Amino acid sequence: MKKVLPVIVVLISLSLLGIIAFEISWFKNMLLVKQDQVLNSIDQAGYKVAKELSKQASTGPTVRFNRSRPNLKLTPDDFAMSFVKPATISQRYTDYEIFDKLKKAFADANLKNIHFEFAITSNSDDFLVEMQSQKFRDESMDSAHNLVRFIPITVETGSMMEGLLPYEHLIILIPDIKTQVWQSITGMAILAGIFTLIIVAAFYLTLKTMLNQRKLSEIKSDFINNMTHEFKTPLATISLAVDALKNEKVQNDKEKMHYFSGIIKEENKRMNKQVETILQAGLMERQDIKMNMRDIHVHDVINTVMENFGLQLHEKNATSELLLNASNDLIIADEVHFTNLINNLVDNAVKYSKENLHLRLSTHSTARNIVVRIEDNGIGMSKETVKRIFEKFYRAHTGNVHNVKGFGLGMSYVKTIVDAHKGRIKVDSTLGKGSTFTLEIPLAKQSS
Repeated sequence: MKKVLPVIVVLISLSLLGIIAFEISWFKNMLLVKQDQVLNSIDQAGYKVAKELSKQASTGPTVRFNRSRPNLKLTPDDFAMSFVKPATISQRYTDYEIFDKLKKAFADANLKNIHFEFAITSNSDDFLVEMQSQKFRDESMDSAHNLVRFIPITVETGSMMEGLLPYEHLIILIPDIKTQVWQSITGMAILAGIFTLIIVAAFYLTLKTMLNQRKLSEIKSDFINNMTHEFKTPLATISLAVDALKNEKVQNDKEKMHYFSGIIKEENKRMNKQVETILQAGLMERQDIKMNMRDIHVHDVINTVMENFGLQLHEKNATSELLLNASNDLIIADEVHFTNLINNLVDNAVKYSKENLHLRLSTHSTARNIVVRIEDNGIGMSKETVKRIFEKFYRAHTGNVHNVKGFGLGMSYVKTIVDAHKGRIKVDSTLGKGSTFTLEIPLAKQSS
């Protein structure tokens, strides 16, 4: 697993980078293709409008006869014709009419969302502007980002009066063409981004699950090693005691018989306690712990637990200090489980202690809770251990895996019982200086 996981991470990471690189390249190409399509559509729409305007222009000049002598007989001079030059585009249409024609042509060419400006120029060499849209002049100043298309407006070929008609241009200006083209594919870009994020999220969850599984496997392996060690010691002791009981000298000595049978009984109780701990862990896993809730006094529980630890503290030359200052210590709790909770916290302080252990238990009450603080000057915990202290099977390593007895279930049990009592627990610890567990449990409501 340790060798395969890095390979999987590298392969999936390269795949993700390849997909992202492919998408970026695909969008760049798509942007160019889309821009060419837009340009072709703009030209088609522009030529369509220019053709319509040129048809109107081709209705063109009118012929007028000179009749200087009305009501008299016509002479050849009366047939002299004069041509009236037709009106320009700007004279025939308003800027709003030209804009409507272009807008309709753009809509027909699927360019409904493309913003544009326009102008009509004369046939002079300087392209004199005869008509323009409202923002054409301002937009024409930015030639770097805007697209300009010149479309001639000419009379249809074959008109006998073509030379007499004005030669004009329709100028179509598209402001910031790249941005507008990009906006037209924004929806597709967003969808592609969403799917990419989904793939990245799936990769993250897969990797996190694999890491958690590896961590869980290591923790369970550690648990099995610890369990083997915990059972091996009492079994070896029982085996030695049984062998001793088979000795005739021991059988003839009642005191020795009583001593060795006592060892067997104590080690058997110890094994039963370990089995009970493992079974309790199974109940916690299924959240099947049954609570017998009733009124109990926290100070009584603390005094009982500290009395039970008196011998261990004496053997370690440890000192303890009780500061039970809570004015109200009545809570609704399961006495057995709450006693085990306090017992586990004190036991944790004793197990992970150093020389000259000093243990302090203090209480105070607030309006709603009783606060219990268990402080020690033991070996302390690292930040990583503080984060994981309540994880099932987790044990803080101190160099030798088996130098501290237990399965790594005590603190997990503590957290479960605290949650079952709707309380809170907080840990503060400094490596090498000691730890402080702060427990808050709701007080029982006093009847008025």
